[in-house]
Amino acid sequence: MQDQAVPLIVFGLLFFAGLAADRIGRRFHLPRVTLLLGFGMLVGEAGFDLLPESLTRLYPVIAVVALSAVAVLLGSALSLHNLREHGSTVLVVSLSIVVVTQLVVSAALWAIGLPVILALLLGAMATATDPAATYDVIDQSGQDTSFTRTLKGLVAIDDAWGLLAFTLALVVIDLILGAGSGTAPLAEAAYEILGSIALGCAIGVPGALLTGRLSDGEPLRIEALGLIFLTAGLALMLDLSYLVAGMTVGAVIVNLAQHHTRAFHEIRNFEWPFMIIFFVLAGATLVPSDLVTYGLAGLAYIVFRIAGRILGGLVGGKMAHVPRNEGPYFGAAMLPQAGVAIGMALAASERFPEYAHQIMALAIGTTAAFELVGPIIAALTITAQSRSAELRNTD
Repeated sequence: MQDQAVPLIVFGLLFFAGLAADRIGRRFHLPRVTLLLGFGMLVGEAGFDLLPESLTRLYPVIAVVALSAVAVLLGSALSLHNLREHGSTVLVVSLSIVVVTQLVVSAALWAIGLPVILALLLGAMATATDPAATYDVIDQSGQDTSFTRTLKGLVAIDDAWGLLAFTLALVVIDLILGAGSGTAPLAEAAYEILGSIALGCAIGVPGALLTGRLSDGEPLRIEALGLIFLTAGLALMLDLSYLVAGMTVGAVIVNLAQHHTRAFHEIRNFEWPFMIIFFVLAGATLVPSDLVTYGLAGLAYIVFRIAGRILGGLVGGKMAHVPRNEGPYFGAAMLPQAGVAIGMALAASERFPEYAHQIMALAIGTTAAFELVGPIIAALTITAQSRSAELRNTD
């Protein structure tokens, strides 16, 4: 009984820690993700080593559930209505920012001496952003302009493209590692991507037709949980990507379930408790000395991620023919980075354990930096763009 009691007590305390992080973050305008990661470091092996081993053994399952829920929510941003509403500008600029960021960060980190595999993984992580932080900055600015409306559209689908970039990076790495074994790596990559999409469709289509029928158009929480656990479990059993499968489920349901009024409301309700455990245990895995060891790589990652996003915004803006006073500002306004990047790091760490320490140290350190500084830069960017637009209108 004692063995069962300790994990339950710790879970309860961690949920209260998550509540405290949320309150403190709102009060002092600090990212709650960073607070939870810091708390995890404090109670983990690097700190007081208070977490029981029985709890840490549950971490892989909790991580899969939390990331699968995130993937489904990100897939919901790929509705045809959403894409039509924001138009081709959002598609072109968002894809440009993701692709250019991936290329710039990966190439730069490889050039300074990081292994190509690690450079590709970190480049994919650099494509992720924090939509919640950016939305909050836009709301606080009180501006409702063409620029801010386009920016909302960009952050709505940016992480979905980021997950695809991460999956493609894994495919490229598999091809590199299996370069001498013929077409097998390519076949395995095709199986993983196409199989994950097929699994998402196989679950998403009946999910779209059946969910929300019992409660006045709203999917029940048990339905949402069933979809996420079923998707993640089958993906793992079939050796597929639960991230791509989950994103496909979300995209299929949001486009087919016309009887839903808020198709993903219940997922948002239960996602945060899993994310609390997820982020605390992620912080508990971090060794502080790694932050010092990989400090130069982290600094390069920060510099080139900023450069990649600004350059991507410029290129995408020109391709989409946006006003000249908007393109240069999109990338700078999309610097906040949060949970999806950590999720990518954890997935990469499990797949490439030889790089786990480097990946987690760089991911947590740089994510904390971008979560703290990113919203400030985003707010300054929105103000600068507004002034630029005013000056252009007066000319």
